This record gives sequence, C-alpha cells and structure tokens, in this order.
Amino acid sequence: MHQRSQQLDSSLFQSDEQKENFIDLDVLFAALRRRAWLIALIAALGLALGVAYLLVTPPVYTAVTRILIDEELAKFTQEEPSVASSMRNDSMILSEVEILRSARLARTVVLAEGLHENEVFLNPPQPPVAWLKSRVKAALRIFASPRPELTGAAAEEAAIGKAAALLQQYMSAERAGRSFVLEVSVKAYDPKLAGSIARAYADAYLSDQLEANFDATQRAMVWLQSRLDELRQSSQAAALEVEEFRAENGLTAASGELISEQQLSDLNSQLILARAETANARARYEQYKSIIDSGPENAVRNATIPPDQPNSALINELKSRYLTISSRAEDVEGRFGEDHPQLVNLRRERAELERQIFSELQQLTESYRNEYNVALAREESLGGNVGTMADESSQTGRAMVRLRELEQRSTTLANLYQTYLARFEEASQQRSLPIAKARVISEAEDPVGPSSPSRTMVLAMSLVLGLFAGGGMAVLQEFRERFFRTGEDVKDALGLKFLGYLPRLQGAARRGKKDRASKPESDKAVTMSPGILRATKDAPGSSFAETMRNARLSADLLLQGTSCKVIGFVSVLPNEGKTTAAANFASLAAASGAKTLLIDGDLRHRGLSRGLSGTPGGGLAEAVMGEKHWPSYVRIDRSMQLAILPANGRHFAHTSELLSSPGMHRLIEEARRMFAYIVIDLPPLGPVIDAKAFEPMADGFIIVAEWGATPRALLRSTLQSERPIASKAIGVILNKADMKKLSRYAAPGGAEGYMGRYTAYYGDRFE
Repeated sequence: MHQRSQQLDSSLFQSDEQKENFIDLDVLFAALRRRAWLIALIAALGLALGVAYLLVTPPVYTAVTRILIDEELAKFTQEEPSVASSMRNDSMILSEVEILRSARLARTVVLAEGLHENEVFLNPPQPPVAWLKSRVKAALRIFASPRPELTGAAAEEAAIGKAAALLQQYMSAERAGRSFVLEVSVKAYDPKLAGSIARAYADAYLSDQLEANFDATQRAMVWLQSRLDELRQSSQAAALEVEEFRAENGLTAASGELISEQQLSDLNSQLILARAETANARARYEQYKSIIDSGPENAVRNATIPPDQPNSALINELKSRYLTISSRAEDVEGRFGEDHPQLVNLRRERAELERQIFSELQQLTESYRNEYNVALAREESLGGNVGTMADESSQTGRAMVRLRELEQRSTTLANLYQTYLARFEEASQQRSLPIAKARVISEAEDPVGPSSPSRTMVLAMSLVLGLFAGGGMAVLQEFRERFFRTGEDVKDALGLKFLGYLPRLQGAARRGKKDRASKPESDKAVTMSPGILRATKDAPGSSFAETMRNARLSADLLLQGTSCKVIGFVSVLPNEGKTTAAANFASLAAASGAKTLLIDGDLRHRGLSRGLSGTPGGGLAEAVMGEKHWPSYVRIDRSMQLAILPANGRHFAHTSELLSSPGMHRLIEEARRMFAYIVIDLPPLGPVIDAKAFEPMADGFIIVAEWGATPRALLRSTLQSERPIASKAIGVILNKADMKKLSRYAAPGGAEGYMGRYTAYYGDRFE
C-alpha cells in the first residue's frame, strides 16, 4: 500500500489542464462532431435571420456613369500645351472627384431633377436598422425643444438642402484605377430614378466645367482690361521720358548708336590701320637701309626685291646680268688665268652693273624712307583726333548711364504691356469656347436588377456567421466540459485505473419487470429484485457484464494473497449508480462459484434493500448492535447463490458510528472466515463520512462516477481529502454511459472510437 500511495501522490492529483500546448486538429474535429447539432442549429438560425433580412430589406438599385477627363479635347485652342506630370495628374483627378462630391453639384442635380419635390426620393423605404434608428431619433425629439415650422421660400430651401444631403449620401465618385476615368454611381430604391440621377450628374458636371471656364475667363478679362490701361499709360510715359532726355543731352543716335560713339569707333579703326602701315613702312625702310649700309658689293649680293615694288623689273634684270657676267668671269679665270684680256673686260662690265644696281637700291631706300615718314605723320594725326574724341565721349558717359536706365524701364513696360495684351486676346477667344475637358464614355442605364442586398452574399454570410457562432458556442461548451467522458479523462484527472463503462439499463429494467411478474410468489421472498440490480445475471454476454468482470479481475490482481476481499463501492454524489455496480459485481462473483456477501452499507438511502423483494424487517444496523447474530439477517438469492445483508429496520442519525463500531468490525471479521468476497454498498463520499468511517475494514474501493455528470474537479478534490480511501482505490467505473455518443468523445486512436466494432463480441445488448 505504501508504494501505491507514492504513485497516487505523483500522478493522481493532477490539474485539469491540457498537458500539450499545441492544437490537436483531431481533437478539435472530434469536438466539432460532438457539437454538430448545436452548430447546425445556430447555422440554421443564422440562415433564417438572413432570409428574414432579405424579406424586410428593400432592394437598392445602382446606376453608374463613366466620365473621361481628357485635356486633349482643347489642345487645338491652346498655343502651348501644359507640361504633365504624374503628381499633377493625380492631384487634378482627385480635385475632379471632390467637385463631383460637392454640395453645389448635388444642389444643381436636385434642382434639375426636382428631387426636393419627389416623395419617393425624400422618404424611401427603410431597412430594419435605419427604421429602428429613425424611431429612436423620433422618440428622442420628444425631449428636445420644438423647432419652428418653416413656410414659403424657407421651407423650399430646407427641402432642397435635405434632398442635396440625401443625394450626397446616395452618390459616390471614385477614380477607376490609375486611369483618367471617373465612375459616378447613384443608389436609389427606384431603378428609373437611379438612372435619371446618374445621367443628370454627368450633365451637371459637364455644364459646371463650361460655366467654370466661362466665369474664370470673364473675371480674367475684366482684370486684364484694367491692367492693360495702366500698362499702356506707364509705357507711353516711359518712352516719352527717354526721348526728352536724349534731346536734352544731345545723345543723337544713328542706326541705334550715338554719332560720337560711331566717330570714335571709326577713328580707332583708322588709328589701328595707320599704326600697322607705319610699322610695315618702317620695317621695309630699315631693311633696305641696312643693305645700303653694308656696301655696294654686299648690297648687290644680298638684295631681294619684291615683285610688287617699283623698278623691281629693272633691278632684277641688272642683277641677272650681273650674275651672268660673274659666272663667265669665274669660268674664264679658271680656264685662262687672271691676266686674260676677256676677264678684264668682264670685270669692268660687272663693276658697272654693280654701280647701277646700288644706285637703284639707294633710290628705293629713299622712297621707303618717305613712305615711313608719311605713315608716321598720319598715325600721329589720328592719335590726336582719337584723344580729342575720347575726351568728348567721357563727358557723355554719365548721361548715357541715365539714358540706358530710362530705356530699360521703357522696354520692360512695353514688353509687359504686350504680354498682357496677348493674354487678353487669348482670354477673349476662349471665353466663348464650348469645349469641356471631359466627356461621358459610358452613359448610365436604368438598372435591371438590385445591387443590394445581394441574396447570395447575404445568405452566404448568414450561413458563415451562423457556422462561426455555432462553432464558438461549441468551443465554449467544450471549454465548459468538466465531466468524465472517457477512460483518458479518468487517468488524466485522477491517475487511477479505468475499469470500464456501464451503459444505461432501461431495457434491462423493463425485462426485469417481466421476469419478476412471471416468477412464482414463493421465490419473491428470497430473490434480488430483477432489472438493473442483476444485469450481469440477465445478460452475461453484454458489455455491462464485461466491465464487471474487468473490475473483479482488477480487484483479484491488486488484492492477491487476501483470502477474503472486502470491497467497498463508493461515489462522490448520490444517484451515480454505485448500488447497481455493487449488486452486479457481487452477482458476477457469486455466479462464478465464489461465496459472496453483499451488504447494504448505505444506512440513510438503502437503495439496495429497496431492490430486494419480500425481505423481513431488520438488517445491518440491528446486526451491528447485536440484537441478533448477523447471519440471521442474511438473505440468500437462490437464483445466483448470493448472500445479501440488507439495511432494513430502524433509521439512525449517526450511521458513521455504526459503520466504525466494534460490532461492525466483529461482523466483518466473522464474514471474512465464511466468504471469498464481501461487497458493501457505501454512502457517497460527498454528503456523509460513512465511507471514511468504514475505510479501515476495507481492502479496496471501486469508485463509481456517472458518465457526463460527475465533475472531475469534485471527485479529484474529494480523493485528495480522503487519502486513505484513494490509496485503496482499485479503479473507476463510469456508469450510465451513452454508448451511442461515447465514440464522439474518443481521443484520436482511443478505444472508444471502435466501440461499434466490439458489439459483435457481445452476445447480449441493452436497448
């Protein structure tokens, strides 16, 4: 027993929480199957609500018109197209969307369609939610101060405002993707009204664009006209001031330039040319002067006469003759010697040519000197004139600064005047331009079917929401599940051995009544009442009897070596079926040939004794108190050879004292010597302490819990407080199990899921 107590300390008193943190889909699906009826019921309710919503909600019709914002429509009237950018285009499209949503455009449509006088539009049928809100608002208005009634124009204006506000609610404008297309949709409870309003919106938008262009152009023209008058006067005054200043300062201009500036420019040009000519003349003069200074012989040899110079032909001819004679003289000298007469003549002729050439060079040098002197004098003269003109120009420079300032101002005003004049002419041309930068590409048609509520969508959503709500309720009920359903629940919550399921025995009870009616009167005095108290006898091949056999086998294995086994049957609550389990356990043991004594130890309820027929007064209480020897109160069920000690007789308040008294100890010790099994039906552990008082005399306890009714926490806490009883617990039986529903609570791979396959091995069934 000590080793068994250690096992209970470590595994019996566990918490009711799941040991695994992950979600087991099989467990989840099993829970959903268990609650399928609840999910189906709530889903059907949700679908019914959806159908009711469709029946009471008036249909809404939507008409859609599409408008293209196309700036290319006015490109032929624009001189320079504007530069487009994605940011500017997005801003422009969003601005047009806001124009379509504006109250001013809604007011225009209201007046165009007469919506402020249309009762169908002003007072449409209301959906249930809107109807409820209107009723609440109407009820709240009772407590508000009354508003004065409007008449005449004020009433009409109020009606127009109300219609415009309603129209803004029913109308929506959106951009179609990233395109330049605007979708204008209008909702109404009348399809023709929806189409009419959508078309009126498109017309009103196009007309608004034309009117906006005309108004903007008209305002621009009025402002430009006044500005042009001011600019014209300012430009004329500035031009007149320029001419007067030029005349006062003698700043006469020719070809757009002052005459003094032109003269100074001409003199500078001439001075530059004169300096160039002087430099050329001086270079030629110095060149030929150096030739002359080198002597006649060198001058003749080194002189190079340009062909464009005067006497160049003569000098070149003389030089050619000079070279020819010099060549002949050298030839004669080389052939005949220096004293040859011909060489003397040639030398004399060469000397004469040298003198002539040198004379010509001297004349040419003198002419170059004269040219140089003339160029130098001209240069000096031009330089003096330039200085004089520069002095005069410096005097007019200060006046020119002021003149340029006046000219710039005059030019700026003239350009500004021309710019505004061009804008004025452009605005005057565009004022009457009947082209809008938008066009309708899809005209609204009268809708042929309602856009909302969508029957398919509403029914689908109702069904889905109903399924979700049913699933939520099912999950909530699963979380609230605190009872024993399977053997795994017993092991997880208590750590005790699970002995099996006992199905409900209504069918067995009915058969028992028939059997009892058919028995002779003489057997009734000594027979256990048929039905649920002898189910193992009536149906030995049933699952009920198989569970009792498993309980007996477990008791035999656990209590090996004990000649007489005293086994108490207990439960935590009343009416859990411990009496039935005890009676059938004893019946099964007796039917197997073992001498068995069944004791009704529940002295307050006495359910077992009431199930016995024909028993005389007196029983366990009287036997314990020693009024008679206890075997005299024992009754024998001859059909099962089962000895039964009932609890008939007087009632006692202190039953626990009787069960723990020396008389009870003596009775059990004497019975141990006579029987192999002593089975005692004890009171529940919860309300009384009778079972605790009997515990020292018991070898083991079989705990009976009602399937789907006994709280796990209650039984666990009871066993925690009754450790002596828990340490002697043989196992737990789940009674009154609904075998048809049991498979729904089976864990994945659990034995409960295969109960349907086990029925072939049970010869007897309870219906």
